[in-house]
Amino acid sequence: MREFEFTVQYEPGADDLMDLFVETPSLSARSQACFANADAMWRIDRIVGPSDVLDRLDDLYLDESICNECLDMERCSSTREYQVLDAGPEHRLIYTRRQEIDRCHSIPYLAVDYVGDGVLFDAERSGDEYVWRVLMPEATPVGELYDAIERNLRDGLTLELGHVGGIDGWRGDDAFDADLTVEERRTLQAAVDAGYYRTPRETTVDELGERLDVPRSTVQYRLQRAEGKAVEQFADGSL
Repeated sequence: MREFEFTVQYEPGADDLMDLFVETPSLSARSQACFANADAMWRIDRIVGPSDVLDRLDDLYLDESICNECLDMERCSSTREYQVLDAGPEHRLIYTRRQEIDRCHSIPYLAVDYVGDGVLFDAERSGDEYVWRVLMPEATPVGELYDAIERNLRDGLTLELGHVGGIDGWRGDDAFDADLTVEERRTLQAAVDAGYYRTPRETTVDELGERLDVPRSTVQYRLQRAEGKAVEQFADGSL
């Protein structure tokens, strides 16, 4: 098996739902499961972000007149079903089922054309990017799949190849990520990006505070909370 990773980028105004991610850096969505066959796609996504933004997201994400997966159009005649499985102030867990009535072009549907039934996906939205990883057999014609995706992009969407190769840390349990608050997740990600956890450290708590525009004490508190949750989950075997 190997994985094919690529990114669909959205220009401002190209997609109302993605515009919300662009406007809100702390908003992100990641698939916990995503499967497709020749007839339909099923997926479960965990979405985290500020409570006021999630209220706005509900209006867009759960609108069955809008296709959240189509590359070539926002509105189509495919059958869509959305169900909120779990909801809290800073998270949503949403089930989606779409039936591809008129071959509305989504990445799962196109992948089934080239890979076959049983293809497995990992997908994440943040900022202006929708990053996909497709797990596939070695003999899959990746170039043909890439070309098919690119051909079906509507105006304002562009495709960027990530990599094709061995399976690189295929994601497992999201329990730790789900347990973090939005601000803990944002602070922890900033610390990782800036090299705070490298040896030797490449940044300080003071510098992270300047980067995040929050007091040093707040950065320290959020990192301690996130680190404490990681240690607890490691100790009980869930991380």
